Amino acid sequence: MKIRMLAGAACFAAVCLAAANPAMAQDAPGPITVSGNVALVTDYRFRGVSMTDEEMAIQGGFDVTHESGLYVGTWGSNLSGWGTFGGANMELDIYGGYAMEVTDGVTVDVGVTWYMFPGGLDNTDFAEPYIKLSGDIGPASIQTGVAYAPKQEALGTWYNSAASADYDNPGDKGDNFYMWTDASFGVPDTGLTLSAHIGYSNGNPGLGPWGTSPAPTGEYVDWKLGADYALGPVTLGVAYVDTDISKSEAAYLMPNFSSSKDGSAIAGSTILFSISGGF
Repeated sequence: MKIRMLAGAACFAAVCLAAANPAMAQDAPGPITVSGNVALVTDYRFRGVSMTDEEMAIQGGFDVTHESGLYVGTWGSNLSGWGTFGGANMELDIYGGYAMEVTDGVTVDVGVTWYMFPGGLDNTDFAEPYIKLSGDIGPASIQTGVAYAPKQEALGTWYNSAASADYDNPGDKGDNFYMWTDASFGVPDTGLTLSAHIGYSNGNPGLGPWGTSPAPTGEYVDWKLGADYALGPVTLGVAYVDTDISKSEAAYLMPNFSSSKDGSAIAGSTILFSISGGF
């Protein structure tokens, strides 16, 4: 799932927590622009939480943008462990919205992302509207945004704990609020870009229809510090990702909320590496 911020909330969350870079656009004839991106990452982190059991992921997407500011796009990634949501081995996000420059150098982007998990349970899919504000402050590019997923079954508390054998609250619905700020700075006369991210999630406590959730523990903070280096059409990335989710806070989610290999928490600090490209 994407901070996945997203060219849409999901895409940007994925760019922030999976270190995928903005794709270089290829202009199509007329008022339409088509762009795409692909990335190989050492772990898919959605808002600080591993969705691939702390293993590698291949990710990619496409965007179609009209000169009016309207856009649609899609983004996908493989999944494993906590992120499978009832058997899915893939996340596929579809998003659309409208972006406009409200004043010189300041853009507002309003849209919605539909998170899908093909092959998983039907009631694990959910919609999340978002609004983003972006612009430059001196040499730095800043984006801040808010995403709010209204009450849906995918965000409900179906289990009171991971130890429950059966649903405690079948059909329960919940919501989730996420806000974030991202900053990036391109080092002059180099291919190096430095970046930082901080996000805050509040809402769903984490045990949905499949005993998992896109917002574990109900309330937490995630952050990232990263660096990307462009080598022609390819970008190499490294990032430090972490959350403030403690072992005691995540205890009721266990064993779901742990690596299948060594039992470690899937929201702990990690170093991510990536290689990405675009057209």
